[in-house]
Amino acid sequence: MKTFETLQDLADCVGQQVAVTPWLEVTQEQVNQFAEATGDHQWIHIDVERAKAGPFGAPIAHGFLTLSLIPKFFQTGISVKETRMGVNYGLNKVRFTSPVPVGSRLRANMKLLSATPIDNKGMQFAWEVTVEKEGSDKPACIAETLSRSYP
Repeated sequence: MKTFETLQDLADCVGQQVAVTPWLEVTQEQVNQFAEATGDHQWIHIDVERAKAGPFGAPIAHGFLTLSLIPKFFQTGISVKETRMGVNYGLNKVRFTSPVPVGSRLRANMKLLSATPIDNKGMQFAWEVTVEKEGSDKPACIAETLSRSYP
């Protein structure tokens, strides 16, 4: 966990890799719960036996499940003491660059691309988040995310 005192302290890190998170395992239970929440019940995600015979040799996580882990990665990777509230503001670009078989361990490398002052003494941050899969040279997801934080 990388801890900063102020939003400005974090903003001073533009252009730098700010944090690498701990590993997080993707479970079949998470995949099934995500399928229930989103209505995406494609067999490559939830039918374990069929998926073993499929193109990936195992069930894989939904791409959007991998993307939805980004807030968790921020929670475990970065803390700003003066922040009372933060919100996801959006995404500029997302690519799912390799499948995530169930049982994979993921972590995020977070690079701060920009920091822009906004209303109410807040700061908008643009991040490049690279979701790595343990044992793979190719990331699972690369996303440019936007967040807003307020003191």
